[in-house]
Amino acid sequence: MAMAIRVSLLFCILFLFHAKPSFSLFGDEVGLADWHQQYIGKVKDAVFHTQKAGRKRVVVSTEENVVASLDLRHGEIFWRHVLGNNDVVDAIDIALGKYVITLSSSGGILRAWNLPDGQMVWESSLQGCSKSSKSLLSIPNNLKVDKDNLIHVFGNGCLHGVSGIDGEIVWKKSFESESIEVQQIIHPSDSEVIYAIGFVGSSHFEVFAINARNGDLLNKYDAAFPGNFSGEMLLVSDDLVVALDATKSKIVTIKFQDGIKFEQTYLLSDLIGDSSGTSVLLPLKLQGMFALEINGFKIFIRITGEGNLEVVDKVNNATVISDPLLLSEGEKAFAIVQHDDDGKIHLTVKLVHDWNKELHKESIVMDHGRGFIHRVFINNYIRTDRSNGFRALVVMEDHSLLLLQQGAIVWSREDGLASIVGVVTSELPVEKEEGVSVSKVEDNFFEWLKGHMLKLKGTLMLASPEDVVVIQGMRVKNSEKSKMTRDHNGFRKLLIVLTRSGKLFALHTGDGRVVWSLLLPSLRNSACGLSIYQWQVPHHHALDENPSVLIVGQCGQSNDAPGVLSFVDTYTGKEISSSSPAHSVSQVLPLPFTDATEQRLHLLIDQDQRAYLYPRTPEAVTIFQREFSNIYWHSVDSDKGIIKGHALKRNSNHDDDDEYCFHSRDVWSIVFPSDSEKIIATVTRKLNEEVVHTQAKIIPDHDDDVMYKYISKNLMFVATVTPKSSGEIGTATPDESSLVVYLIDTISGRILHRMTHHGSQGPVHAVFSENWVVYHYFNLRAHRYQMSVIEIYDQSRSANKDLWKLVLGHHNLTSPISSYSRTEVVTKSQSYFFTHSVKAISVTSTAKGVTSKQLLIGTIVDQVLALDKRFLDPRRSANPSQAEREQGLVPLTDSLPINPQSYVTHSLKVEGLRGIVTVPARLESTTLVFAYGIDLFYTRIAPSRTYDSLTEDFSYALLLITIVGLVAAIFVTWILSEKKDLQDKWR
Repeated sequence: MAMAIRVSLLFCILFLFHAKPSFSLFGDEVGLADWHQQYIGKVKDAVFHTQKAGRKRVVVSTEENVVASLDLRHGEIFWRHVLGNNDVVDAIDIALGKYVITLSSSGGILRAWNLPDGQMVWESSLQGCSKSSKSLLSIPNNLKVDKDNLIHVFGNGCLHGVSGIDGEIVWKKSFESESIEVQQIIHPSDSEVIYAIGFVGSSHFEVFAINARNGDLLNKYDAAFPGNFSGEMLLVSDDLVVALDATKSKIVTIKFQDGIKFEQTYLLSDLIGDSSGTSVLLPLKLQGMFALEINGFKIFIRITGEGNLEVVDKVNNATVISDPLLLSEGEKAFAIVQHDDDGKIHLTVKLVHDWNKELHKESIVMDHGRGFIHRVFINNYIRTDRSNGFRALVVMEDHSLLLLQQGAIVWSREDGLASIVGVVTSELPVEKEEGVSVSKVEDNFFEWLKGHMLKLKGTLMLASPEDVVVIQGMRVKNSEKSKMTRDHNGFRKLLIVLTRSGKLFALHTGDGRVVWSLLLPSLRNSACGLSIYQWQVPHHHALDENPSVLIVGQCGQSNDAPGVLSFVDTYTGKEISSSSPAHSVSQVLPLPFTDATEQRLHLLIDQDQRAYLYPRTPEAVTIFQREFSNIYWHSVDSDKGIIKGHALKRNSNHDDDDEYCFHSRDVWSIVFPSDSEKIIATVTRKLNEEVVHTQAKIIPDHDDDVMYKYISKNLMFVATVTPKSSGEIGTATPDESSLVVYLIDTISGRILHRMTHHGSQGPVHAVFSENWVVYHYFNLRAHRYQMSVIEIYDQSRSANKDLWKLVLGHHNLTSPISSYSRTEVVTKSQSYFFTHSVKAISVTSTAKGVTSKQLLIGTIVDQVLALDKRFLDPRRSANPSQAEREQGLVPLTDSLPINPQSYVTHSLKVEGLRGIVTVPARLESTTLVFAYGIDLFYTRIAPSRTYDSLTEDFSYALLLITIVGLVAAIFVTWILSEKKDLQDKWR
């Protein structure tokens, strides 16, 4: 029998050697359970570079302050730079055929990037002026590699001449002492004079003629206009601009070289005649021509050689016009793009000087889901017959980017995903059980057996390179991560994301692909503030219903403008219904109640704090009336420093026929003194999403060895700073700065805890979970960032605990808790230094709340760091006792550790990181993480390791062989043992 034991141990050792626990992530595993997508945002300017030498590309700047170079063949990103929220890109161009020139920060920073690889060549800070003004960039078309050929930049009230070679500022001309508001800078070709033109007040036009090489003032002249200007100005040629008068009924043409000359033309009587309405100058750059938008139409007007105005064409407002493209000396073309009712767009390329001549015309079938075209940029290429062909880069209403060529869409990019404003998740459909044939079962069995034999060969290092490829393919196929049905671990879900353009996307968590997208017709308004909520989440008795989401749009210029509601099916991506209620929407409250179809009840609060119940059904009203007295909410006015608590009062008499409208009353209010405190952050717990596994916490070596967490969904964290320290870091001294944090009960308005951090200031980022809050801020005295933790406990329960009541289940943990009961609470807090600045903080969440918590911290370098909550335990001490060590308490240090292997995003970056969303999987050990900004990143993490599952590459074949081997070894050794015993008895 001893031999059997030895053989069994040998097999066990071999098995354990092969079955590796999942304690770390190997390089070849990156991308199996996560994905990363890169975007650039809505393009606002583009410059083509299609010379014969080098790869054809287009350089773009976007509304997300991204400068990027895209491959014209496939739309892939060659390189990109994200300049940040405070570094808005004003203009972009290409100089010397090899540099990308960008002007940003309101004309304050000029940069040159190497065109092939995007490396920065030089950067110039154009400081010294502080007058608010337009930002203008002028690069001569014939700029050569010569230090005397300069780039001219106007910004912050100064005109600079900058060398295109090394970025040296050669000269500067300040307009701060002048009254002129510069509107244009003009540098005519083959001229050494640059003109700065603009308005002085509303009735004077002024011109500065400046030497383009040294910045000397050559001439200055102005003229008074017999009337007032509207403030708009458009350059038509090197010596002519057009403007509108104050009434916007007359066009004023202004010649400014060799003196100033005004000519006026009445729009209605002299040009248009049959139209009325307010006219607006369109910012086009057509030589000798300009365009007006009036009464829903765009009217093109040409200026003849004699200075007369003539109407060339009149098109509908949905028409988009490109900037002119230089074809040859003195010949420029531009594109007109128009929509029709059949879902087609028509692209026409014309010559600027000959409107009737069409160089190119084509029609493309366009998906209605992309909306209207917002911008178009054109580029030409030479066909085999030596004629001009044209390609068009098109920016759509949903912020997507398309390249059109030869009547087809060459490629498209969903860059609207760079501007996500809200995220919710949706379960996938349940997989339907269908009958399976015997032959299919046999085929699947042989495929299964073949696959595991290949894995066994790989384990024993006997697999050929071809076998390795097959094994890798089988791993991807068997992972089934991209199936459109639920999995038993809860890894496969839909991420329903709402973008700033009003478009919804459903992203599959398996591979990040777009399952469906919908541009909401009721919310196609860039002025809308958008938010998304779970509306219907069917469970057991309502699985025949599809889940749906609610999108709320707060549109209009005023706070009392009516809202817009849209309900969307998350399986099909179809809009179920939409409505435009008569009331405004200033706040949306998802309630913890559902009706028979599992539609969640919502309260929509208007500007006057009236509450409107949705869904508007009798069943919803019945459910709502049962909980009427238990519904409270709060509002925060950061500008006035007031926090108020509200409760329902009675049915609203605002509309006697509306039984779904209710009045509210103010329950409490907290007013922070404006001279000493300013609200900069408020955080509450996740509503109806977080599961708390246990309310008790063991405290070893303590008189109260068990403490009870104060678990309340009604707690709010508030952070205030002194008004002087409400700006950027360093704008106030430590003595002038202080950060005050509060824990407030939003039902009663009771302040449960208040703490002051002297010499500290924001920005504050915080996360609230269970009975603790963690927040990040800056310590001015230490010149370092800090993170603090506050834990709050129910002292009254700790004092009344009874062991037998706990055992028998009669402890007061089961008794209801009221926020008005004046519960006695105790708090514990601790602060630690932290290395990084923070953009966002979130916390992991699991299905049952058993797994340890991790903080997910979005750092300033756009990566996500996972930090164990144990490091932010306020009970940490320098010398923990043995009992505390056994409980996992970490010895106290002044700084929080950062392990390079703890970055959830690995070596990747989520550029422009704005938010981190965590979703529990059905597997208790695992949390799904989605980080979004300009880029998207998804992964799943196990804070306490995957203690409840085997790894995906676990070899079941080897396990089977090991079991069979063990059984065979036991049987053989048993026979040998019996024979030996028999021989011993015969002796």
